[in-house]
Amino acid sequence: MANPYAGEVALTIDGERRVAKLTLGALAELEARMGEDTLLSLVERFEQGRFSSRDTLHLVVAGLRGGGWRGDIGELLTAEIAGGPIEAARVAGQLLARAFASPGA
Repeated sequence: MANPYAGEVALTIDGERRVAKLTLGALAELEARMGEDTLLSLVERFEQGRFSSRDTLHLVVAGLRGGGWRGDIGELLTAEIAGGPIEAARVAGQLLARAFASPGA
């Protein structure tokens, strides 16, 4: 079960429930993959709606890797995500929100 107070979000991939979390290492990987210089510019990109489906996929991969998954983006390209693209986008948004929420918020 995902713990929202620890920044975790659950996502079911190919029938297996996984926990995603944006750790500092996952965020650094995400910045590099998305070509952003700072965490602020990364967050602003999503807040301003300047993101693509590829950006969403990168965010989900970073969260899964932060949650302990050892896969790569290629594996998600053919994976069945429960809830489809809408669920992936919802999870991406929750990951960002929970990574930067104040404790107890």
